[in-house]
Amino acid sequence: MPASTKLISTTHPSLHLSHPTLESFIWNTIIRAHVQARARPMVPTNSPISIFLRMRFHGVEPDFHTFPFLLQFFNAPPHLLFGQRIHAHILRFGLASDPFVQTSLINMYSSCGNLGLAQQVFDEIPQPDLPSWNSIMNANVKVGLIDVARKLFDEMPDRNVISWTCMINGYVRCGQYKAALMLFRDMQMLEVDGLRPNEITMSSVISACGRIGALEHGKWAHAYIDKCGMGVDVVLGTSLIDMYAKCGSIERARWVFNNLGSKKDVMAWSAMISGLAMHGHGEECLEFFSKMTKHGVRPNAITFLGVLCACVHGGLVHEGQEYFRRMSDEFGITPLIQHYGCMVDLYGRAGLIEEAWNVVKSMPMEPDVLVWGALLSGSRMHGDIKTCEVALKKLIELEPTNSGAYVLLSNVYAKMGRWVDVRHVRNLMEAKGIKKVPGCSLVELDGVLHEFFVGDESHPETREIYFMLEEIIKRLKMDGYVGNTREVLLDLDEEGKEMALSLHSEKLAIAFGILKTTPGTPIRIIKNLRICGDCHDVIKMISRVFGREIVVRDCSRFHHFAHGLCSCKDFW
Repeated sequence: MPASTKLISTTHPSLHLSHPTLESFIWNTIIRAHVQARARPMVPTNSPISIFLRMRFHGVEPDFHTFPFLLQFFNAPPHLLFGQRIHAHILRFGLASDPFVQTSLINMYSSCGNLGLAQQVFDEIPQPDLPSWNSIMNANVKVGLIDVARKLFDEMPDRNVISWTCMINGYVRCGQYKAALMLFRDMQMLEVDGLRPNEITMSSVISACGRIGALEHGKWAHAYIDKCGMGVDVVLGTSLIDMYAKCGSIERARWVFNNLGSKKDVMAWSAMISGLAMHGHGEECLEFFSKMTKHGVRPNAITFLGVLCACVHGGLVHEGQEYFRRMSDEFGITPLIQHYGCMVDLYGRAGLIEEAWNVVKSMPMEPDVLVWGALLSGSRMHGDIKTCEVALKKLIELEPTNSGAYVLLSNVYAKMGRWVDVRHVRNLMEAKGIKKVPGCSLVELDGVLHEFFVGDESHPETREIYFMLEEIIKRLKMDGYVGNTREVLLDLDEEGKEMALSLHSEKLAIAFGILKTTPGTPIRIIKNLRICGDCHDVIKMISRVFGREIVVRDCSRFHHFAHGLCSCKDFW
């Protein structure tokens, strides 16, 4: 007989107390314990539903505590039908008007993926309390309806730290990082009313800073955590490591990591390893992995993803092969599609296209967009047009509107001077309504984020920026700069190509940075696309001619430019 059955069927006097409230309390406690145990997969337990059925079999009526405990168990779409049945029980026992039960129903329907039913429960509440407002707002955040969530947030008669945190986190989840930071700033204005952010709020704020590379905002958030005496635990510490690494300050990431002391877990180690990989510190990344295992911390799939990325960015083919083998042979971790994608990328960048193909063919799952994209990128880099075309076809099958695939193939044709084929690809994009993602660069100055697009003229200081850019190019030409017009994908004359190159977003951002900062000040740029060869050459020269350290984060890695050199060693 299962242990839980013994608990409720033995003749222990404590389970046969006649007081109904005491009986329901005992059963509620058992249900809650089993729900909590089910959240820990390694803990053997019975289904909370079976406990509830036994409770009813023994003639004990549920109360307003029973269903909120039980509803926590239904947290995935397959549970929806069972959740609806429990809702029927709630109506039968007349508990549907209880605020705690109402909030639990909204959360249950939201977790089960049915926003309509969650909204229906909310709409039927005559006077929703604060937890109900928070729950329906969070339900909309979960499905990405951030504008609806914001409308609810603005309509709420009252808000607490959960309300603000939910909305800030919603913006982060939807990629609206600036909006998240602006909302956090609004929250700060209410501190005088006793509203203060908590650790979860700050974790979301730190994440937003990392995503857009807002280092000054991130440093301020870190100082605020210290000022409030929150204490940097391993969760906040890991968030800070990730943020500093993504903002281009790997030194600060190291400092936070070292100060975690013995609190470091696998996620903290993995964040540091991934950060080092992102910055091109391949050898140090592998050293960290070795230290991690010596400290008795067992790596996971995320750790190996960081290690393999380090091998990709460093061109460490042999090392990548060895770590990929160790992952399963030594640590028993089954490679995910992301790990296979890293191996395809590793071989592709090294020009080992046949080996990359072998990985694709050996995968136990169907290749996804990232895998085919890695193959396309590697074959484009090494001029393997046949592989490019095959990878493009597969990419289009998976994502018919993927502009990046068309642009990469167009790159190959342009470099080979096949302008007819370039026009054909462009015409195909136009016919299908596919538009190239415009290049965009962010630069943070004095805590303000400035955004530039290719050929941008929207900035209030556009005139001064273009004058500065013209002066920069003039000085570089005196130093021997010649535009790499092979990067221009348009069939223009040489002068037109040089003009197109000069208007790339990162050049505008750097010109603005030089214009607005004192000599010697580092400039940090966040770019949404891969940096082109000409911009890479230009920024190397700027770092030497103007004596500036320039850090650029593109869509795949960091480039630290100083004294005319780049940390990527021209391999990216």
